[in-house]
Amino acid sequence: MSIGSPLDVREPAADWWRQAAIYQIYPRSFADSNGDGIGDLRGIIGKIPYLVALGIDAVWLSPFYPSALADGGYDVDDYRDVDPRLGTLQDFDELVAGLHAANIRLIVDIVPNHSSDRHDWFREALGSPRGSAARDRYIFRDGVGPLKSEPPTDWVSMFGGSTWEPVGDGQFYFHLFAREQPDLNWANNEVRADFLETLRFWSDRGVDGFRVDVAHGLAKDFTEPLPTFEQLGSARTTAEGNHPYWDREELTEIYAEWRAVFNEYNPPRIAVAEAWVEPHRRHRYAAPTSLGQAFNFDLLRANFDAAEFREIVTRNDVFAKETGSSNTWVLDNHDVVRHATRYGLPKDDSEEGDELVQAWLLSRGVEPVEDHQAGLRRAKAATLFVLGLPGSAYLYQGEELGLREVADIPDSQRQDPAFFRNPGVDAGRDGCRVPLPWVADAPAFGFDATGSGRAHLPQPSWFRDYSVDVQESDDASTLALYRVALELRRALRSGEMLTWLDAGSDDLLIFERPGGWIVATNFAERPQALPEALVGMVAVLSSDSGRARDGAIDAETTLWFRRE
Repeated sequence: MSIGSPLDVREPAADWWRQAAIYQIYPRSFADSNGDGIGDLRGIIGKIPYLVALGIDAVWLSPFYPSALADGGYDVDDYRDVDPRLGTLQDFDELVAGLHAANIRLIVDIVPNHSSDRHDWFREALGSPRGSAARDRYIFRDGVGPLKSEPPTDWVSMFGGSTWEPVGDGQFYFHLFAREQPDLNWANNEVRADFLETLRFWSDRGVDGFRVDVAHGLAKDFTEPLPTFEQLGSARTTAEGNHPYWDREELTEIYAEWRAVFNEYNPPRIAVAEAWVEPHRRHRYAAPTSLGQAFNFDLLRANFDAAEFREIVTRNDVFAKETGSSNTWVLDNHDVVRHATRYGLPKDDSEEGDELVQAWLLSRGVEPVEDHQAGLRRAKAATLFVLGLPGSAYLYQGEELGLREVADIPDSQRQDPAFFRNPGVDAGRDGCRVPLPWVADAPAFGFDATGSGRAHLPQPSWFRDYSVDVQESDDASTLALYRVALELRRALRSGEMLTWLDAGSDDLLIFERPGGWIVATNFAERPQALPEALVGMVAVLSSDSGRARDGAIDAETTLWFRRE
């Protein structure tokens, strides 16, 4: 039997993921066991009782591989090892076994679009001549101009600057992200075969699934003549399978090979694609013959607005039925401004109202002003709405504490390359990656188990009121709300149907799930009358202190009811 295999600790249900609650751990910021200021695998092992009490079904572990941290661990030196600062393979095996013993599954991040520039393959490529097999594992092209000193195109990387980096012999290598992240050549059979072995390596160690980073970016076609960056359009958009590097048709064959590997195991390993593609293209990743599930990021971009939420849920419900997949609901992750902050910023539909732009302004002490109370109230209401929906819910560490974005990190202590490569434009993602507060009165708020007080990003003083130990003694805390909601949510898994009920107001959304569960969310800033059918029913759970009083639901509140 494989190391840490889940088969002996729970039923081998192939569809466990369809309505699971999955908790993302960004390991460097979760819990530090040795006092070096960086979270590690043993820190996570020590917090398994916390994860059990929270009530999640699975952990999604962000990259833990050897890395120079040019991009928070998404620059991978070795795909089959653990960063020594985070632990060892033995620690990883112990983590898998500990989670499985607690009936918690494990999904790991895999980063197939690019390696780091310290990977053995890339070092070999730099030491090899043009046209060599070593360079063919990556994307090298000759420079242009009389001296071949100009990049092949004017394309701009996701972190700013050119997508092409010179290597000193007239050639450039391609990188969609940081220059320390050279893109792999997925037209190379050696690359494809090696990743299949990596999938087996971790699956054999008991991993239950994979979150696939930049799943829409692997296949590329740089047949000349190449378009200009202006002709490419927005770097976040894709065409109908003919963009040079986004969402190409060749991905279907690549992920069919991956699916064959996943199906070698019992139960089959699962995968979820991080694919920023047009909704009508998402099925290519979520199909049972492909990865099986794909994130929808629609709620990450939505205002706290009833019409937006209903349209998103309705559209994605149709998508799930058409593809045979399940929905994925996401309000937070390691790449976006925390939703307790997003919902506390002034609502603005203009371009200047973009959440990242507003977060940048916030970090500089200028408008817009964040309304912390309103942000948390709306965040809790949105969370209960999402946890009531059919499909899987992906939670990000710290949201169960009600943490908001840490906006005032000094420039000298920031780490995200997006910040340094877009000065004055991009605030970066450090604000949602600050180490968690576990103990109010401990050094580094208990993030460091040794008491050294070290944390790789500065923690604000207001973390004290949000710490785990403070919230565990408060039945009205955000943590208590998440624990109760996740426990009750297990009763909603009797089916994936959703029926909208007549709410009688444009600001009120009400839906019913099998088993008589009813979820009602008031998106307005004032109380709303409940439909007559709900008047007199006692709410099982409320996102805030509000209840259904005198036939009304309080402002910006979600209530769960259950029919007798």
